[in-house]
Amino acid sequence: MAKTSAFEDHSDAYDQWFERNAAAYAAELKAVETFLADTSLKGIEIGVGSGKFAEPLGIRIGLEPCAQMAEKARRLGIDVVTGVAEALPFGDDEFDFALMVTTICFVDDLAQSFREVRRILKSGGFIVVGFVDKLSELGKQYQANRHNSRFYQQATFFSTQDVLGLLRDAGFGVPEIVQTLLPDDEAEKVIDGYGQGAFVVIKAPKES
Repeated sequence: MAKTSAFEDHSDAYDQWFERNAAAYAAELKAVETFLADTSLKGIEIGVGSGKFAEPLGIRIGLEPCAQMAEKARRLGIDVVTGVAEALPFGDDEFDFALMVTTICFVDDLAQSFREVRRILKSGGFIVVGFVDKLSELGKQYQANRHNSRFYQQATFFSTQDVLGLLRDAGFGVPEIVQTLLPDDEAEKVIDGYGQGAFVVIKAPKES
């Protein structure tokens, strides 16, 4: 079952996070944009939410199980389909890329979700996954305080190595990785690799 109840009840509070944390949001968006510079590609955001990433990145198709969030994304002009990541309501080989940002901690079966993403990607297509690494200081804070959070009570957090392993098992190839939300003065900088920044973005191609 999709973990949507908190988002149905508190969609406005979710959006307010981006307003209160504008610098962090901008850094996350910049990191994701590293891998999505080609706006001619046909892409989809899985777990599109209220469109906070899809709209500025020019992604016009989204999947979202939460009705309140989906309606907000539709107001931005995004074509939102109701569904869950484990059973994507799309045909094989349909998209050039799929984006999942701050989504993987809320799906019920991440391995199945990645397999479904691979299925809907064209040959040469790729997945982009953005998430807070559970081994980072921010990730540890989220986990420690999860029971006091409206949104993270039912979340499952992953390390970068966890995600890389699941992508490999699902049939994705050699990844590219960037990170942001770095410590101290470089918090908004985007650099290669992982292990320093709290927010990690992985791009991995579909293997044939």
